[in-house]
Amino acid sequence: MAELQQLRVQEAVDSMVKSVERENIRKMQGLMFRCSASCCEDNQASMQQVHQCIERCHAPLAQAQALVTNELEKFQDRLARCTMHCNDKAKDSMDAGNKEPQVKRQLDSCVAKCVDDHMNLIPTMTKRMKESLSSIGK
Repeated sequence: MAELQQLRVQEAVDSMVKSVERENIRKMQGLMFRCSASCCEDNQASMQQVHQCIERCHAPLAQAQALVTNELEKFQDRLARCTMHCNDKAKDSMDAGNKEPQVKRQLDSCVAKCVDDHMNLIPTMTKRMKESLSSIGK
């Protein structure tokens, strides 16, 4: 049961990441490479100036990647906290003398609710990420 729930979340997150990469990150990568290439075409610039120019070209993409990583980490942490709460409740229920099948059902139900709640957060997280990404480098 838990593996199935994990797979559901993983597929939804993978789909969201692919969408963000295709619609936002890929365009930024193209801009970064074109910008970096133009830095190299300046024959009057010193090696250090070219290097600094390339660094400036890379900055928006690095910022975008950090933003996506941060959002995904926060999402993962929230989901982990929710499932840890389910595990704590299951342990407490076992300690109180409840039978294992009943506790397992409660645990599965709790984890499924965590997953459902977090799946519902993905569209909002995606929208927030895309809005933030579109403002980078402007």
